Amino acid sequence: QVELVESGGGLVQSGGSLRLSCAASGFTLGYYAIGWFRQAPGNEREGVSCISSRGLSTYYADSVKGRFTISRDNAKNTVYLQMDSLKAEDTATYYCARRRSHACSANLGGEYDYWGQGTQVTVSS
Repeated sequence: QVELVESGGGLVQSGGSLRLSCAASGFTLGYYAIGWFRQAPGNEREGVSCISSRGLSTYYADSVKGRFTISRDNAKNTVYLQMDSLKAEDTATYYCARRRSHACSANLGGEYDYWGQGTQVTVSS
């Protein structure tokens, strides 16, 4: 069955870095765009980034542009989110999700059909 498993979260000081991984199984990763989302307690879920199926196009929320980098290795069935210059406001549970298309939407919206269980990122100030 389709499964997405996030890893790499943790506790980091402000200004530090983390790299999240999203391991995919049960489908051909190279056919789908993948998005990263986050949700902090009391907040709505927000889109963070999206990468097209072959990695040719990437999109970012304004809040993370220039600090986060999304990438993918379809041969390893994994999508990554490199997070640098982390801030306290980046604290959230981060999720990866499969978009029902090979392409992303520039506003990070659209239909996502499978989600991972999430990984917690905590940035101390």
